[in-house]
Amino acid sequence: MKYSTSKENYIKAIYHLEQEDPVVSTNALARQLATKPASVTDMLKKLNEQELIHYEPYKGVKLTDSGNKLALQIIRKHRLWEFFLVEKLGFGWEEVHEIAEELEHISSKKLIDRLDEFLGRPKTDPHGDPIPDAAGIVPKIEKRCLLDLPIGVSADLISVSNQSADMLDLLRHHQIEIGTRLKITNRFRFDHSLQITVQGGPPVTISEQLAAHLFVAWAKDETD
Repeated sequence: MKYSTSKENYIKAIYHLEQEDPVVSTNALARQLATKPASVTDMLKKLNEQELIHYEPYKGVKLTDSGNKLALQIIRKHRLWEFFLVEKLGFGWEEVHEIAEELEHISSKKLIDRLDEFLGRPKTDPHGDPIPDAAGIVPKIEKRCLLDLPIGVSADLISVSNQSADMLDLLRHHQIEIGTRLKITNRFRFDHSLQITVQGGPPVTISEQLAAHLFVAWAKDETD
């Protein structure tokens, strides 16, 4: 069944909010979608009638199995398109989110399956987020926040949790991208900022706020 762009946006937003809280409030959804709670309530009633969500007024909302399956299909399309735009068309990773927001609503399953095959069935998008497969299975990726990395241990950046253009532009300024080797060399108690090396280069200082959005995997070797 084909759903409207608006309904798909709601389903995807509920899915992402469920990763933080299994029951999503109307207010949280309104904030996520930058709309009024009354408008959210109207849409939730429609999605509930289509059995895409479980919704009870004042008790929050959860995706049904059908809703969860739809959310994963949308996310799969979004992340495959982001991969395509970066790897095949040369877009910067800070440029692709808004474009993929439009492309994710293309309904052709054959097109997406062909796209997946053409791209070599990638496991993650350009920001390090896992790409669900055709069956909706999300690859498990072991990672830890950079803030939790011990001093002196090398790790590779594998994902970023904030994908705003401003933050990705800041990472570009520091020459940090997915796969970049990082090492914490000092922690400053005053503001909890970190001194790090990037690809073994000279130390630079980044804020705690930035580091909280960076996720790494322990380097398999200690060569920088």
